[in-house]
Amino acid sequence: MSGDERIVSGKLRRDDRDNVALRPKLLRDIVGQDRVRENLQIIVDAAKARNEPVDHLLFYGPPGLGKTSLAHVIANEMNANIRITAGPSIERAGDLAAILTHMKQNDILFIDEIHRLGRAVEEILYPAMEDFALDIVIGKGPAAKNVRLNLPRFTVVGATTQLALLAGPLRDRFGARFRLDFYDQAALEFILNRAATMMNVEARPEGIAEIARRSRGTPRIALRLLRRVRDYAQTRAGGVITGSVAGEALNLMDIDYLGLDDIDRRILKTIIEKYNGGPVGLPTIAASISEDTSTIEDVYEPYLMQLGFLKRTPRGREATTLAYDHLGIVDPRTPEQKSLL
Repeated sequence: MSGDERIVSGKLRRDDRDNVALRPKLLRDIVGQDRVRENLQIIVDAAKARNEPVDHLLFYGPPGLGKTSLAHVIANEMNANIRITAGPSIERAGDLAAILTHMKQNDILFIDEIHRLGRAVEEILYPAMEDFALDIVIGKGPAAKNVRLNLPRFTVVGATTQLALLAGPLRDRFGARFRLDFYDQAALEFILNRAATMMNVEARPEGIAEIARRSRGTPRIALRLLRRVRDYAQTRAGGVITGSVAGEALNLMDIDYLGLDDIDRRILKTIIEKYNGGPVGLPTIAASISEDTSTIEDVYEPYLMQLGFLKRTPRGREATTLAYDHLGIVDPRTPEQKSLL
């Protein structure tokens, strides 16, 4: 199973299309990103007062935290049309030029995975964002000439999971940048309660809390788990999501109380049982569990490190005492060895 196919993956999957109807419509509907919401409210209110489009905005952070939803919220707040595209979809400079020439005053252009724009495409985007102009070359050879077309004032909203891969000149052209953080238990419970109501699902508070606890701080995962637990409840438990029903359903999916799935546990057990807790090199771990090194590094490791179960060192990966405790394995290392972790 690839990292994107896991039920606890924050990456967008085909079965997440139902989430569109569950998205918040306005800034006041957003929970769990209080600092971002407050700053965006100021930006939106100021733009409305000046009767101008909002400044270019960049959202970054792990997948599944609501970057696309925020773009739609901004469009709703500004009563503006939103055009949606993605970095990999814009292969040539001409593709972006065609999009920009169809923009209207106050429109919002949302570019997902903006870090994957090609260099030639970025060169077209720079003057469009800064001067609201499009520079195109007509003709070839000595007869070629540069023509500048004026564009209406519009807003670019970019989203990326890898800010470091975004070119510096492009990053600097965004007037405001916001990092989205993982959601806490209370925020996820609010999102799940709202979704359950909209889906006409009967869910008890303890059932909602159980799903939220195993959602890895990510709303997209929480909503995905809610749908799967709903299916289990309808077929095995009379349609009501209680704490025990949610626990049984999630255990059946091999998702434990911290949101770890089978692959997460396999990585930890490989380090602990085969390599005495590490340090062990990433290629060795990948070969042991038949996974790609980049998938382990980019998809699996971040959450394990967030929990404090895994440590990266110059000599390789090491499992911490917390990982031993979670798996119910006695840590045989000496206190001196543990103190180095």
